[in-house]
Amino acid sequence: QVQLVESGGGSVQPGGSLRLSCEASGDAYSVHCIMAWFRQAPNKERGWVAAIDKDSATSYADSLKARFSISRDNAKNTLYLQMDDLKPEDSAIYYCAADLRGGHVWIGYRPSPGDFGYWGQGTQVTVSS
Repeated sequence: QVQLVESGGGSVQPGGSLRLSCEASGDAYSVHCIMAWFRQAPNKERGWVAAIDKDSATSYADSLKARFSISRDNAKNTLYLQMDDLKPEDSAIYYCAADLRGGHVWIGYRPSPGDFGYWGQGTQVTVSS
């Protein structure tokens, strides 16, 4: 099993920044997992934000790569998402996810939610003036 616990969400004004964290644990977790962030706004489908592999190769949703940065600390089993210049349309529940099959992330990597077997409970991000 894998447990994923997100933190760092909250309310911020437009133009502000937040840093989300996701701590992974459990017998099945390893640094070889591909890790990702997804988000889901009310009445919308869960959408992919960014992904990272064990070597910290990354890929981003095209509309977010200029403002968001994904990273991981394998020694701490922790995934991060730095979000800058936040906009009201970034308001959503943000989820981290783990793909235990591992593999590599490349610039054209575009996963779907079904590629990930483990999910955190989510953390709310609200961007409002």
